[in-house]
Amino acid sequence: MSYGPNSLDPIRRAAVYVDKILKGAKPADLPVEQPTKFELVINLKTAKQIGVTIPQSVLFRADKVIK
Repeated sequence: MSYGPNSLDPIRRAAVYVDKILKGAKPADLPVEQPTKFELVINLKTAKQIGVTIPQSVLFRADKVIK
């Protein structure tokens, strides 16, 4: 089970930063951004192998369930 920032979002945001820098912005002047999108990913195959039962209520809240 993993709960964290969307794995593709930082890559997209990095592209925006590179674009701003290439257009002349100073890196020191760019703000630090915090992630805004988080996702819950549950791997049921691994959970089963280690003997962990994930409640249905948690599965319903997951953004992605790996079977």
